[in-house]
Amino acid sequence: MASEEESFAVLVHHRGSIKRKTRSGVKFTNKNPLYIVVNRTTSYDDLVRSVLMKLGLEGAKRIMFLCRRQFPEVRTPELLAKLVDVVSSSGGSNRNTTNVATAAGSSSMAAVASSSVPVYEPAAQLVASPSFAVDLNDGVRDEVGSFDVLPNALHGVPPVGVGDGELGDPDEDDVEPETIDDDSGDEVVAAGPALAGGFGARDAEGNAGLTEFQVGQQFQDKDEALLSVKTYVGKCSEFGNGCTWLIRLSLRKRKGIWEVKRYNGPHTCLATSISSDHRSLDHSVISAFIMPMVRADASVSIKVLLNATAAHFGFRPTYRRVWMAKQKAVGLIYGDWDESYSEIPRWVLGVQLTMTGTVAVLRTSPVLVGGQVDESQAYFHRLFWTFPPCIEAFRHCKPLVSIDGTHLYGKYGGTLLIAIAQDGNSNILPVAFALVEGENAESWTFFLSHLRQHVTPHPGLLVISDRHNGIKSALEAPDGGWLPPSAYRAFCIRHVAANFALTFKGKDARRLLVNAAYAKTEVEFDYWFDILRSEDPAMCEWANRIDYSLWTQHRDEGRRFGHMTTNISECVNSILKGVRNLPVASLVKATYGRLAELFVRKGREAEAQMGTGQQFSQHLVKCIEANLNTARCFTVTLYDRDNSEFTVAETTPTGTFSLGTYRVSLASRTCDCGYFQALHFPCQHALACCAYARVSWSSYVHSVYQISSVFNVYRMGFTPPIPEGFWPPYDGPTMIPDPNRRRAREGRPRSTRIRTNMDEADPNRPKRCGLCRQPGHTRRRCPQVVGSSQTGRN
Repeated sequence: MASEEESFAVLVHHRGSIKRKTRSGVKFTNKNPLYIVVNRTTSYDDLVRSVLMKLGLEGAKRIMFLCRRQFPEVRTPELLAKLVDVVSSSGGSNRNTTNVATAAGSSSMAAVASSSVPVYEPAAQLVASPSFAVDLNDGVRDEVGSFDVLPNALHGVPPVGVGDGELGDPDEDDVEPETIDDDSGDEVVAAGPALAGGFGARDAEGNAGLTEFQVGQQFQDKDEALLSVKTYVGKCSEFGNGCTWLIRLSLRKRKGIWEVKRYNGPHTCLATSISSDHRSLDHSVISAFIMPMVRADASVSIKVLLNATAAHFGFRPTYRRVWMAKQKAVGLIYGDWDESYSEIPRWVLGVQLTMTGTVAVLRTSPVLVGGQVDESQAYFHRLFWTFPPCIEAFRHCKPLVSIDGTHLYGKYGGTLLIAIAQDGNSNILPVAFALVEGENAESWTFFLSHLRQHVTPHPGLLVISDRHNGIKSALEAPDGGWLPPSAYRAFCIRHVAANFALTFKGKDARRLLVNAAYAKTEVEFDYWFDILRSEDPAMCEWANRIDYSLWTQHRDEGRRFGHMTTNISECVNSILKGVRNLPVASLVKATYGRLAELFVRKGREAEAQMGTGQQFSQHLVKCIEANLNTARCFTVTLYDRDNSEFTVAETTPTGTFSLGTYRVSLASRTCDCGYFQALHFPCQHALACCAYARVSWSSYVHSVYQISSVFNVYRMGFTPPIPEGFWPPYDGPTMIPDPNRRRAREGRPRSTRIRTNMDEADPNRPKRCGLCRQPGHTRRRCPQVVGSSQTGRN
């Protein structure tokens, strides 16, 4: 280690005020060198004072550092600074400005920087070169205006304006000008932001950033070498125009390593502007960076990944490049997109061996080569699958099933069709799946026929869906088993309201339609419908074209159990989150694992409730308690003791006048308010009748709400999957993806979904930032935006 008295030379290039503007920044023309001798005890102020003395500007100029680069491999720190006038006591100042660049000697010189030289790191980090970003996060900033000393090299960027006051004063609020002016009036765009972990090779301590190369430097493999080199072009963008930066790598075949054979550096250009994108920031580099985020959540949006990449590297890539990077990351984590299709036949054999009774129906289409069928290959067409626990669970769920489809977001398009059931505790449960080419009559017929055959053979079943013509065609097929009285159909009110909003604008009109659909009595329905008619008679004409039994609750004869939507979004978000972003083999495997976890968790909850002696589900108990708490002053009159028919008159607490009279039949489980027959448990009027007759209300609750029924839904568990190495061999044709489903290779991937009002966020859900998707702030106050704006000001 060098002693404290050891001195070394610092090379100072005075580049004066003569400059010309180029595409990538500023080119200085005056290159008369100065030499300054410093030692380990030289302070930062002494270094600045020495530079000004050599230039003969002491007392007349102050140094404002704009950016600084460090090259630990060759120990060459480099500074770019701006000289500004010192304001006199009278308030006047010299109007001239001067730019200087300070650089230590090359690797052949003595040690360059001393750990005793105070160096300051700004809150916002800047980029020093047009061809690569800088790692400016080696130091830790404690508070605004307070910066740590960074040892061994000048490797930060002091805040602009340090000459205006005491360096590091926390009370100063200096703002970097957006342009750098001189006497010529030229303007130079300020450097863009670059956060920690910028491009470049890694130094001896493994820190990524603007680490220079040197001849003889070695790498473990090609990927490591290319990852380092990809942060640089072969030549600087200013090569031949004042900069000599050049690098060449070669593979040493005997040793199997890559080595730097030629290197000219560091950069001799001092451009202070960079492009917003970088051609070497390709999807492979981005993929390596976003890998942890994709592994944690495969459904993370491209917007979040794009903002994280821009914040990390200092360059903002295109949407398409980040999308490609995510697809590559997903492929590395979950398997290749193309090879994933070839795993499907073996998975079918493996899962059927794991759990006897698993239903998996695979359909393929022929591959034509030169007009002839290729027997060795087959295109993936459709796949239906369900598991024995799901089949058993549906027997104890409510007698209704919701069906809907959701798009796949991976390299290949397609649609995932899902059948969703509900237990007596209002938990949603997917019971069957299908991967198809899209939503059409053939694909829905394929899905619904196998759903009816293997999962839902129960008579009188209700199917809730949207108004898709493919579903209509499949349900109305004579041999499909979905016609009344075997099964009935109902529309999802969210889809109906979305279709309604396409013709009639305004949230108020849509709200009136939804209120009319949720009405449990004809009187209530007429009330909302009359208001809708007063708004616009055409709205009622539009609604009257749809059979009331398909979209209103008061005409469904109690088949809905109060459920008016398909619950597809809740199912995807709570159970199947992220599966749409995975290759097909990982998608189908994920359904097995996710359902196994769901059955264990919900089964334990139901078993714990049974252990405490509860008779009904928590959902029902809350509803009964709410009915009891909202009960008014009732006058109950018994009319038919044998049939348990009553009248219940609601009165004010003082009994001065009646609020309404309702007929209640406990035997038929009906009430004029409509709640009893719609929800299949006693309403507040029925509870009053039970209390009057001194009978327990529990006998008038549908059996699906009993905690024993909820437990039976999850009683049958999943078997641990057999490892893939023990799956039976498959000797059929190789499964390959249909090239027609390949997403476009150029341009931004476009969504095929038309966003409607049903895509609006839940008003009760906490708002999230549009950039980072984190709750607690908006896009305007996002830390990423705030950090970027501070970077532009400092």
